[in-house]
Amino acid sequence: MDIQKYIDSGILESYCLGLLDEQDEAYLIQMTMLYPEVKAELTAIELAMEKMADLSAVEPNPAVKQRFMASIGFDETSVINLDDLPVISDGMPLQPWLKALDHLIPAEPTEDFICEVLRDDKVARQMLITSNTNVPEEQHGDFYESLFILKGSCECTIGENFYALGEGDFIEIPLHTPHDINLVTPYVTAILQYRFV
Repeated sequence: MDIQKYIDSGILESYCLGLLDEQDEAYLIQMTMLYPEVKAELTAIELAMEKMADLSAVEPNPAVKQRFMASIGFDETSVINLDDLPVISDGMPLQPWLKALDHLIPAEPTEDFICEVLRDDKVARQMLITSNTNVPEEQHGDFYESLFILKGSCECTIGENFYALGEGDFIEIPLHTPHDINLVTPYVTAILQYRFV
């Protein structure tokens, strides 16, 4: 076998980029064990790619990090004020809500449905709910119904679309659209919001 031709074929670079299938990857690993020059070249390519990544890396704007962390529920800088609640929407960070509502969320629910009104004004009605009951098909024409899941998971059918929702997920249901909610876990705790039109 022409080892230099194998090295020059680009397969080592493809390996470093994760582009090889299992068979080619296994063969390459075998080649590194049989031929020290293949192993040495692979190591050199890995080091060069690592150096290139380091040279082209940039420090992101701190605001980008904050938005990203918030989108996955780790926005520690946000504080939810129960006396001035925001309208819930997509991209809300989970942890501040859990922290603010911790004293209202039952550790072991003893009832089938628990509801605590958090906000009720001309813009929106927000309720903290804990339920073990499915919601049969319904539709609304005078308010947008939204769910922000705090604990547990459920499945929603909205019109022709199916959604699986878990902790930190948000969904808003369009007006005049049939929808239902089926629990996947024994209980779901969520912010249920009616945003008035």
